[in-house]
Amino acid sequence: MTKERIKELVQNPDFIPDIYNYCDRWCDRCPFTQRCLNFALSEEQFAEPGSRDISNKLFWQHLLETFRLTQEFLEDAVETSVDAPHHADVESERAWEQRTWDSAEQHICSQAAKAYCALVDTWFKAAENPLASTRTPLQGHSNSHIASSLEALDDDARFEEAREIIRWYQHQIYVKIMRAVTGQLAERSMLSNEHMPKDSDGSAKVALIGIDRSITAWMTLREYLPDAQDEILDLLLYLDRLRRKIERHFPRARAFIRPGFDEITPYP
Repeated sequence: MTKERIKELVQNPDFIPDIYNYCDRWCDRCPFTQRCLNFALSEEQFAEPGSRDISNKLFWQHLLETFRLTQEFLEDAVETSVDAPHHADVESERAWEQRTWDSAEQHICSQAAKAYCALVDTWFKAAENPLASTRTPLQGHSNSHIASSLEALDDDARFEEAREIIRWYQHQIYVKIMRAVTGQLAERSMLSNEHMPKDSDGSAKVALIGIDRSITAWMTLREYLPDAQDEILDLLLYLDRLRRKIERHFPRARAFIRPGFDEITPYP
């Protein structure tokens, strides 16, 4: 891929602007991959066999090449900008970003989300043998919150689907909360218009969606593992408390309109 090709893709009007900033990165399940710049870049850069395997040398070669070309593209854009920053400004910006990141790590939501990552690892490690054994759904324990997509699957598929969902969002919740908190700190320092949509709310919404889906998945696992019901209940309560914390610190997150996903008038 060349800088010219990257520029061509960036200028393609078919792509929904910023849609990739508020997604869960689960491209295999996304209905908007053909409208996403990130997906297009990935498909072109990692088209060769083995180029998507992180254990394959080709993967890292392509990744480094993409980073280099993107960096060159951005540097060219900066050089042609009348507001190109001076070196001192860049250093000051980096120092500010580090302070913001350090503050975000201490935020109550960030710490709770990071702790959840460890709790999930601990649970799956301890439950390795029960997970491998025969599972039988509990009678009379159906739950209205279980997604229809899960209900439509057979028992084994539902179980594996739930486990995959939990693992997918396990770390992403923390990542999205960190972005939300750092964004919120930046917005406060810039005295942004409180009535304008905020990136921090968009990131917080993605984290909340990840929590919602994780709760649904944990409820499904709980149906199949009667001996682990108490432990899973603890995790469900933990996630619910985390969800409430996020909603308290980002009260407008649920109302954020994500490009493409939440548009009132859908993209064609």
